[in-house]
Amino acid sequence: MVPLSFAGEEFAIVQERALYWPRERALLVADLHLEKASFYARHGQLLPPYDSRETLERVAAAIRETGARRVYTLGDNFHDSAGPSRLEPHAAGMLDALVRATDWVWITGNHDAAMEAACGGTLAEELEIAGLVLRHKALAGETRPELSGHYHPRLQVVVRDRSIRRACAVVSSAGRMILPAFGALTGGMNAADPAIVKALQPAAAIDAVLPSKGRLVQVPLWRKAA
Repeated sequence: MVPLSFAGEEFAIVQERALYWPRERALLVADLHLEKASFYARHGQLLPPYDSRETLERVAAAIRETGARRVYTLGDNFHDSAGPSRLEPHAAGMLDALVRATDWVWITGNHDAAMEAACGGTLAEELEIAGLVLRHKALAGETRPELSGHYHPRLQVVVRDRSIRRACAVVSSAGRMILPAFGALTGGMNAADPAIVKALQPAAAIDAVLPSKGRLVQVPLWRKAA
């Protein structure tokens, strides 16, 4: 785990893409996109059908590492609202065990807005916990501390003529953070993309943050013109 201070609270980055909140004993993950492979298979694009297993194994590992008692998912939990009905028995059993072992809250996103509580846990469009807003998509103009997902941010840098891409969180100077996508089949958007910068306004500065060799690395992405 790599410590991270944010919005007056102490957190830790876990499994490179999840966030642990010790004071709340809560694990936060964004954009699981469970059953993405089965969604594409129904539309003629065959992918290995084990993405949900891999993603849930990662969640289970993060829970074991942190001892989290609560899990908040920040939307796009399934790739579509019908995803829960397509879970194969092994993945369904894994998810059931995780939901039963924790206080599990599904925050819904644009992919699964009509998701039913078929997998247990609690559904919410957004929450405010200890003054921190949890929602799927960053709300432009929000002045409260906020944690969100949706954009799948990824840092893209060139080092010695080699392009490197790593999933990262994006943090604004105004106390708002976009988490990286946690799902096994999720791609990524350039963390410096204008859409991400716009979503985190107003801000004086926006940075990418990610763990590297047990330390927190912070990379400037955008600065307000003087």
